[in-house]
This record gives sequence, structure tokens and C-alpha cells, in this order.
Amino acid sequence: MIACFMALNFKAMAQSETSQFAAEPASYQSRAFAMEGIGSFAVGPIVPTLNGNPHLFGDWGGLQPWLIKHGFYVNVALNEEYMANVTGGRTRDNVLAGQVAAALDIDWQQLAGVKGLWTHMIVINGHGRSFSHTLGDSVTNPEEIYGARGNVVAHLVSMYAEKAFLDDRVILSLGYIPTGSFFGFDYIACSFMNVSICSNFAPGKYVPGGKDWPSGNLGGVLRVRPTEQTYVMGGVFVVSPHDYNGGISGWSIAQSGLGKLSSQVELGWMPSFGHDRLRGNYKIGAWYDNSSYPDLYADINGNSFQETGLPRRYHSGMWTAWFMFDQMLVRNGPGLADGLIALGGAGYSQGNVVAMRDHEWIGLVETGEAWRRSGDQIGIMFQHMDMSRTVTRQQESSLALGQPYLPNQWGQVWGVQNWENVYEAFYSFHLMRATTLQADFQYLQRPGATTTFGDAAVIGGQFTTNF
Repeated sequence: MIACFMALNFKAMAQSETSQFAAEPASYQSRAFAMEGIGSFAVGPIVPTLNGNPHLFGDWGGLQPWLIKHGFYVNVALNEEYMANVTGGRTRDNVLAGQVAAALDIDWQQLAGVKGLWTHMIVINGHGRSFSHTLGDSVTNPEEIYGARGNVVAHLVSMYAEKAFLDDRVILSLGYIPTGSFFGFDYIACSFMNVSICSNFAPGKYVPGGKDWPSGNLGGVLRVRPTEQTYVMGGVFVVSPHDYNGGISGWSIAQSGLGKLSSQVELGWMPSFGHDRLRGNYKIGAWYDNSSYPDLYADINGNSFQETGLPRRYHSGMWTAWFMFDQMLVRNGPGLADGLIALGGAGYSQGNVVAMRDHEWIGLVETGEAWRRSGDQIGIMFQHMDMSRTVTRQQESSLALGQPYLPNQWGQVWGVQNWENVYEAFYSFHLMRATTLQADFQYLQRPGATTTFGDAAVIGGQFTTNF
């Protein structure tokens, strides 16, 4: 499964509506790098830079200003997460997992006089173990930080170049890119610890043609901003047949089996309403992968391949589509995220080859300005996930034949899967500059989308700091 890098409260880094160190949708899946997403949805896709990001150790004794003057924007952040299930689930357990992330953006205009050219690179360290496995739920991952690379010293997340044209209204990105960091992205969703919609939604991010952070695909993205409030974005990516694109450490980019393509498109509208400039972000998109994928249930004649032993039926191509939004309802400060914000969306995938058919969510996030805690944040979220009828038939066949359940894109299966609901609430405390501590509660109805284990109540916490 995919894990995002959760770091600092995005509110703490959105104090100014004129912040121009924000970026596209979105190079970094993190609150430490959250301005990447905030900026793009505020003013449209622009060339990214980490200039202005707060750091626990200030300007590093003068080193940060020197680096920025020469075109180097460096960010290092730490995230540690703890989770435990109070009741329900496969086992009663508690887990600690964490990550250190380092990012380097280079402005080649500052460095070498090449106008509008940037390069981006993110490398992460992962440590700990999976809470989802001990809980018995691979459908939704309450713990955000562990997954898609396990315990690694240095995992390559992304490495790509970016060139801007026509006063930043057209931007071309080429290289090794997490596709879900550009398409179907919602930075506000990463305020929550549950990873299912941070920041790219399930089911789209768990299939080869739409790999999300920290996995990527070789390819390119073209972004066009016709007006200040709209954008059109398209991408073409080489599809890797491997579970871990680039291997578990991410550095083996040119793996065997490459050749098929995933084509993605997204349209976005970013209005501001009324005197208070209540910002909204609305997007609709889809992608199509022309690879061949096996049917989750059917053999070549449409019967259970487990029962007949005949070769599986293959489908040429698969699709995923989405609608997502966030809208500020009440403003209580000057920053991009200073206010009560509603967010929600829906994502769908082709159910005969993808185990999760659809996913819907709705939530509210509020900053602490209203109670004089401007760096704090509070939120609630509801998610509903339906597994495909095809995968349910496969699992019913396994049960009838007395065979083990087959794993799917979501990992291990413990029973016949149908649907799952997740309820989540959190409060994030701003401790000091660039540092937060978050308390989180989740209630999982039908963990793993089955009735095998009892409903689970989960408590968690995360500590994040941006050095």
C-alpha cells in the first residue's frame, strides 16, 4: 500500500496569500511541503520553490539564505507516528513507524541563467512496521507513514525536470514522477492520518498506471493555466508491471516489462467567493491505462478460474475517474487556509480488474484562529469504500472451494469483501516553529471490508518537524 509523508500543519505555512514558494499539484505529499499544493490551488500551477518554508532551526546559521541565493532550496523533515487499536481488529497491538524526508529543488535560472528551468528530487528513509497488517485491514490504512517501501535507508520518491513557458502559464515536467502527486491530488486531505485520500485517493493510486507517492512512473506532465482560476493538465506515463516501481528502494527506474502507457487528464477551477475571498478548488479527471489486466474472477469462458483451472480472462485497458473539491466556508484569518474548509470527493475504477470499485468521502477542517490558536488545526472525516462485485465473487468462490483468499491490490484478504466505513477526528497542536503534535481517533466499521473481525477503534498520534 502507499504511504504519504505527513509532516507539518499546512496552516502554519499558509500565513500569507502572497506566498510564492507554493507550487504545482503537488510535488510533495506532506504538510512539511504542503505549500506545494496550497499555492497551485490558490493561483494555478506555477514554478515550485521551497523558499519561505519555516524551519525548526531557522536559517541554518545563514546557510539557507546562501543556498537560496544560489538557487538551491533544501528541506529536511521528520515524521513519527504511533497507532494502537483499543478494540476490534485482527489483533490488539500498537505500532511505531516513521520517516525522514529530504527534498532538493534547484532553480537553474539562479544557478546558471537558464530561465524557467527547475529540477526536483525527493529521497526518504522509512522505518517501523505496518499497523494495517496487525489490524487486519489492507483496504484503508489508518497509519499514514508506513508502506510502499518498508524499511529502507534511502528510497527515491521523485526526480524530474520542469520548464516553464509563457510567464508560467505553461509548464512541462519530465522524469520519474509519482502520478498521483499531480492528478487527483488534495493537500488538505493530508491533514488526516488515514492515508486513503492523502493526497491521492484510493482506488486510483493502488494500480500500476497511477502510482502515488512514494512510488513513481517515468513520464511527463503538461500543465496549462488559461486563466488565473482554471487549469488543464495532461500526462503520459510508462506503466511498470512491478509492485514496487523502481524496486523497493526506488532507484531501479528502467525495470523490465515497461512499454504500456497510462494517459491522464484533469480540469480544475479555483474560484474565490465574496469579500472574504473564500477559496475553492474543484477538479474532475480520468486516466486510461492500455495495459492488459486479468479479470479478478473470470476464466476465458466467464466462469470462476479457481474452479475450472482454465486461464484467466484478460481485459485490454482499464480506467479510473474522479471528482474532488475543497471549499472555504468561513474565513477567520488572512492565510490561504485560515478558516473552516469543507472537502470531499468520489473516485471510481474498473471493477472487473480493480478490487475497490468506488470510494466517497466528506470532511471539515478548521484552523485554530477562531480560538486564538492560529497554528492549531482540527478536522473530522467520513469515508465509504465499496469493493467490486467481481472480487466478491472471486472470494465467494475461494470460500466454496476451501481455498485461501487471494491477495489483491490492497494486500492480504481475510474474508469476503463488500464495503467499509471509516470515521476520523483529529486535533493538531502547534508546539513551536515548524513543529506539531497531532492526536487522532478513527473508528473502522467492517475492517478490511469484511465481517471477519470486529469493528475497530483506533487511537494515534504523530510528531512532525521541519528542520
